[in-house]
Amino acid sequence: MRTIGRYTAFFGADDVLSNWHPCRFTYHGVSFSCVEQFMMYAKARLFGDDASPARILATHDPMTQKRVGRKVKNFDLDAWVARRESIVFVACREKFAQNRELRSVLLWTAPTVLVEASPYDRIWGVGLGERDPRLTDESQWRGQNLLGITLMKVRDVLTAH
Repeated sequence: MRTIGRYTAFFGADDVLSNWHPCRFTYHGVSFSCVEQFMMYAKARLFGDDASPARILATHDPMTQKRVGRKVKNFDLDAWVARRESIVFVACREKFAQNRELRSVLLWTAPTVLVEASPYDRIWGVGLGERDPRLTDESQWRGQNLLGITLMKVRDVLTAH
């Protein structure tokens, strides 16, 4: 994690804000090892894929979880786009609400704009690396930064409580 002016950039499993960062949390009696696992599990459940949720829960490796999630049966892009942000919001809310140390880090980032500095991800990230000089110019972003936006919403909710 790196703060640059009014922005806090993050990327990679070692970063507390990352979906791949290892952490334990539960939701409706199911235990998760990271936000990525929750997201792929929820995706499989959303589309009625009966086999994938168990395979996703059986591994603690986010890359494997993502790989299984990419092959979910009956996947519908429009349905996923309509639900993905609310799914990740719940996962991030639970992650930070249930882990005091992680919550402290998230709250410490206020009031900066959170930016997933992934050069590879143009949906959840900005499509730029952490050291890219365009990172602090939102008009230069090549991605939507959905994870950064979601984390700021979670930060706001946790600050209010």
